[in-house]
Amino acid sequence: MINLFMDDYRKRPEGFALARSTEECLMLLRECEVELLSLDYDMGPDDYSGSEVAKRIILEKLFPREIYLHTSSLQGRREMYEILYPAIPADVGLHNGPLDPSRLLEIASGAVNR
Repeated sequence: MINLFMDDYRKRPEGFALARSTEECLMLLRECEVELLSLDYDMGPDDYSGSEVAKRIILEKLFPREIYLHTSSLQGRREMYEILYPAIPADVGLHNGPLDPSRLLEIASGAVNR
């Protein structure tokens, strides 16, 4: 089980695998069991946005246990949330913002995620 951080620019938080593109993120979601997924929206001019990942999560049923939306784009965060919220299973946590620093420290230290 992995934690996955999708971002084209930011540094990977300790305890996370890093996806630098939407395709890399989708590949890891398809091939790995993902505990926690943290999504960016703006993935650069030559890539899709985080909304495409959100749509694929739903269409392919690639749900991790928790999803955080760490993007600094307010419009992008709203768009991803509005895509995911109506279709998210009851046992999947959806957070309309980034992980808080204490949770990041827990993950980095290897403490249990849930």
